[in-house]
Amino acid sequence: MDVIDLLNAHRSIRKFTEASIDDTMVESIIGAGLSAATSSNLQGTTVIRVRNPETRTAIATLAGGQAHVETAAAFFVWCADLHRSALACEMDGGEMSPGMTEHFMIATIDCALATQTAVVAAESLGLGICYIGSIRNDPQPVADLLELPDQVYPVFGLCLGWPAQDPQTQPRLPLSVTLKEEVYDDSNDVARIGDYDERMRAYYLERTGGKLDRTWTSDMSALLGKESRPHMREFLARRGFTMR
Repeated sequence: MDVIDLLNAHRSIRKFTEASIDDTMVESIIGAGLSAATSSNLQGTTVIRVRNPETRTAIATLAGGQAHVETAAAFFVWCADLHRSALACEMDGGEMSPGMTEHFMIATIDCALATQTAVVAAESLGLGICYIGSIRNDPQPVADLLELPDQVYPVFGLCLGWPAQDPQTQPRLPLSVTLKEEVYDDSNDVARIGDYDERMRAYYLERTGGKLDRTWTSDMSALLGKESRPHMREFLARRGFTMR
């Protein structure tokens, strides 16, 4: 498949067949992901494949009861990792300056770039994926289950498997809203977002057989109009990410 067509065809898959994925394919996908751009060659990503059914059930529960964490052929937790970098400093006779916000950002961005690159590799092979950001609903038990050291935190989970569904591609905001020229000009964004709302309403109604009448703006109001995982700041600080 053409790369641009592949990227434009991305969907989240939450139902998978029982077919397995061999380890060679998994290693190829993860290796491709870890070949993504990395700031200052930090390579601040660690990937933990979770095979133990009990651990996967526990994570599925912590993530709000998402059964596909258990049923996907493979499940991974992608972590932002400064622990390894601190070790590298010690090996060189130095010491990492702890708690720097910039270092936290580098590791987190590294992790996101690596994961999305792995996702593209997986989808190019016909696999389906689903990110599990809700492992951050209660991240400390996840960290405990995976025995994560200080300076490492779970950014998101990733389900991987052979699709057992063929959902529609979710419409995205028009480029006229998200691609700006020279400066941030939002003078026409309200009208364009209004048009996009109608596309999203039609998408939700068709996807749910008329049961769900929602728009992008109502989704954003629900998401951003309340506190979202306020525990994350304290959790990150306990793991050494004190943000100075």
